[in-house]
Amino acid sequence: MVETNWAGNLTYRAAELRKPESLGELADVITASPRVRALGSRHSFSPIADTEGTLVSLAQMPREIEIDTGAATARVSAGLRYGDLVPALDAAGFALANLASLPHISVAGAVQTGTHGSGDRIGSLATQVVGLDLMTADGEVRMLRRGEPDFDGAVVALGALGVVTHLTLQIEPTYEIAQTVYEGAEWDEVLPRFDGVTGAGDSVSLFTTWQDAGAIDQVWVKARPGRAHADAVRAAGGREADGPRHPVPGVAPEPCTVQGGMPGPWHSRLPHFRLEFTPSAGAELQSEYLIDRRDIAAAVEALRGLASKIAPLLYVCEVRTMAADDLWLSPAFGRETVGLHFTWRPDSAGVEALLPRIEEALPASARPHSGKVFTMDADSIRRRYPRWDEFAALRERMDPRGRFTNDYLARLGLG
Repeated sequence: MVETNWAGNLTYRAAELRKPESLGELADVITASPRVRALGSRHSFSPIADTEGTLVSLAQMPREIEIDTGAATARVSAGLRYGDLVPALDAAGFALANLASLPHISVAGAVQTGTHGSGDRIGSLATQVVGLDLMTADGEVRMLRRGEPDFDGAVVALGALGVVTHLTLQIEPTYEIAQTVYEGAEWDEVLPRFDGVTGAGDSVSLFTTWQDAGAIDQVWVKARPGRAHADAVRAAGGREADGPRHPVPGVAPEPCTVQGGMPGPWHSRLPHFRLEFTPSAGAELQSEYLIDRRDIAAAVEALRGLASKIAPLLYVCEVRTMAADDLWLSPAFGRETVGLHFTWRPDSAGVEALLPRIEEALPASARPHSGKVFTMDADSIRRRYPRWDEFAALRERMDPRGRFTNDYLARLGLG
């Protein structure tokens, strides 16, 4: 079997890839395999899903979207991509509070790795989860609901507790979003008014190539009607772009969602990219570090000091914000958070040589995204999650034989 991730930087070592079509078939796969890892949409750049045992994809499982209008929830199949889920929600008059930049990713994969969009008042995608169904090592489905014991440890669990089969998501009435891109802002002007800039809309992203250590190339402001307040962006030097833009300089903007302040459905504005196009730069690597919001000035200064090293390897760096949450392994656990996301050129050796310098320079609050490329050692990672030991105990209790562990988790002390 030769299977790779989306970027092609990782070839999975699994002996087989199974695609069950029912819960019964999934149970058979899990109970018959000494080692099992769930494989989502393959948009992880780290070996988090890798295994020498059995990879299991839920892509052939029945597609289910069950909307409870009274509870304002939707129970959905874990293997669904957001791009396939959100039109159905919208057609029923409902929406999610936020989306990631790519609609191509699977719901369960995004949730289990703590993936996020942007927004000062909005949590990661995992915070939308009010319930999850988890098939454990014995082939039985355990249902966990918000407020119950173990729930906060199980939502962002890196696939270490079992295979998520369904998620119940909080939904809300559908809404519109308008997206406007600004160019020309400067870090020296943004940092003193950072709260105003990131609060200019419901979802705000800052893009820089670090070619000019003082420049922010683009600021993307996504806002519901009446919620855009771009005064701080303009005060920081931002001016509205004179046409559509791609985050990566020089790339045609056709893959991107509609800009120019034109309102449209939430699901066609919150992502940066459209489902029918290859997202981002295509051939690339990605890293991300999630820092305490209070450390943003120190983090930017650290990256500015490394700009001459970063820029030759980089397509673009995106800065996003998110609200704090209570999910044990969430990168936003316990603090308002800023994500520093790097889309790298496909130079694995160069990137891996640079990452230790970035990790050493960033504030000690930096937590690496588990689905991205990083080199931080296990002890450093564990120290940055206050409830790490509790999660390790939960993993031991729910999967004592380590059926769902792999080398990646074992390196972190989770198997």
